[in-house]
Amino acid sequence: MARIPDEKPLIGHLVRLDPTQESDRDDLIDALDDPRVFSLGYAGGATDRVAAIENLITGAGEDRAMYTIRLTGDTRFGSAGEVVGTTSLGDLEPRAQRAHAGWTAYRPALWGKGLNAEMKLLLLGHAFEDCGFERVKLQTDSINQRSRDAIARLGAVQEGVLRHHQPRADGSWRDTVVFSILSAEWPTVRAGLESRVRATLASLTAQGS
Repeated sequence: MARIPDEKPLIGHLVRLDPTQESDRDDLIDALDDPRVFSLGYAGGATDRVAAIENLITGAGEDRAMYTIRLTGDTRFGSAGEVVGTTSLGDLEPRAQRAHAGWTAYRPALWGKGLNAEMKLLLLGHAFEDCGFERVKLQTDSINQRSRDAIARLGAVQEGVLRHHQPRADGSWRDTVVFSILSAEWPTVRAGLESRVRATLASLTAQGS
């Protein structure tokens, strides 16, 4: 049987994932209150972005471990300790050894900068290596091609599409694209993520930041 994630921070070279506290609210709103974060289906494409962020925080609990993403050090990406986003490990089913890595959103200025690879390395490493899950699901709105490409790039296997899975904030229906990674696949996925993190670190070193 897998175990529930504990309350420890997950620390990398570029980012750290700290268990979210109520005191993180304002910093998370500052990082995520941007229409680009929600325009492709995040939180159902919510129009009240502040309320959606608050609901993410209050909705965390026994079956979803929510993390606040902070920068680890001073780089061109920002200052050490700066809050840049959030991610979660949820839909936790320890007996069935299933979990869902998702609810990920971060400051649009950092999209495509290489940080997501380490976010996933930390979160998935905790799920597979520390908690002992057999299967981790990842999913996204079918209209979010950026997210679909990012998940596929991890090495996750696309399993299918849940048609009209849930309504969006505008009343349209969301089709959800579902991917998964199994524990036997994790070493290969981990190696790919580690390579991407090394490349980002090398780029920072070359540019002196």
